[in-house]
Amino acid sequence: MVQHILLIALIVFTLLNFSTALECYVCDNQENNEGKCVTTIETCKYGEDVCLSEISWGSTPYWQQGALKQYYISKRCSTSEKCAKYRSYNMATCTHIWYQDWKCSECCRGDRCNYYIIVSIYSSITILLHLYCSFFKLYSYYGNVRISQLAY
Repeated sequence: MVQHILLIALIVFTLLNFSTALECYVCDNQENNEGKCVTTIETCKYGEDVCLSEISWGSTPYWQQGALKQYYISKRCSTSEKCAKYRSYNMATCTHIWYQDWKCSECCRGDRCNYYIIVSIYSSITILLHLYCSFFKLYSYYGNVRISQLAY
């Protein structure tokens, strides 16, 4: 009897565990990655399997002479296909040049994976920093050693 109850409980627990949906941070055209962009969470709809983050740089929506440029950050749930289309479409303008308007998109998988705006930027910086530190450590170790001494 106890075995049957445990088996039923295990089946119910397994089914409940598989029915969880993806959660993403959501915001629309915010000026920074604070406040709403890191506190508002949405449970994605059926079929939405990635979180989409977009960052753009440009003038204010209303025309004003001498208007300063600013960031616009948007985050939402998306499907893999739509996110790939956004990334492909925005790739040409994703330049990060301060005097031009630009827009970049990124997709990620996993609950609340879009906390940071563009994840790959942080990954690239981390990799470059590690390479620099490794090179510096090797140079400081072998910097005073002559090549002829390394052969022995």
